[in-house]
Amino acid sequence: MNYGISSLSLIAVRAEPSHRSEMVSQLLFGEHFEILSSQNDWLRIRMSYDDYEGWIPAIQCTPIEDETFRELEKQEMCVSYDLIQIAVHERIMQSVVLGSSLPYFKGNKCRIGELLYNFDGNARFPETLESSNVIIENAYMYLNCPYLWGGRSPLGIDCSGFTQMVFKLAGKRLRRDAWMQAEQGMLINLLDEAHPGDLAFFDNAEGKITHVGILLTKNKIIHVSGRVRMDMIDHHGIYNEAIRKYTHHLRLIKRLI
Repeated sequence: MNYGISSLSLIAVRAEPSHRSEMVSQLLFGEHFEILSSQNDWLRIRMSYDDYEGWIPAIQCTPIEDETFRELEKQEMCVSYDLIQIAVHERIMQSVVLGSSLPYFKGNKCRIGELLYNFDGNARFPETLESSNVIIENAYMYLNCPYLWGGRSPLGIDCSGFTQMVFKLAGKRLRRDAWMQAEQGMLINLLDEAHPGDLAFFDNAEGKITHVGILLTKNKIIHVSGRVRMDMIDHHGIYNEAIRKYTHHLRLIKRLI
């Protein structure tokens, strides 16, 4: 078995082969991956969407053939645009969260491995980005979703998972962690030169990039801090008016659209 796909709503991807290990990311329904190695009842995988690596329980893997993996790598992927929806296989219901992939989607049906699902929700192929409006609209769909380390869904999401999923809905691939995303795109020198939809990155006392958000205007940002929220931003960083202090130090701004 060399390849697999997620037939579950969410699969926790962990740093080590243990349920007690930290969750570093998640696989959503319909996302496929390469199996790199195995250890006891765990598989080390590389997620096809962003090349991120980690461990999942072998029992949660739906294996696929090499040919199927190659087909999935080539095809444009349809995506779910409902916060949560239901896919049905032989009267068995499977929840599908916002941003999930729908392989081989046609006529309200998708296929996961050998299983054929009916999906009557809001599904479409992400359009090529023409303006930042799409990014902003996608970001608002996650508003008030709770923070979860390693999360990539509206049920729980972290800062870079949020930006990655917002851009996935717009047909643009971002890498998984904030510091990785900071290596993408075009550098914007000043906040006054930023556009809506630009990514703002923030560092800690050691200078390591640890946070990312999406600019709504030159002085407003949507990001994840406890929940997906909107705050003020200036050249110092993010200012939380509720607690009347700066919470994140601005490091750089990147444009990807």
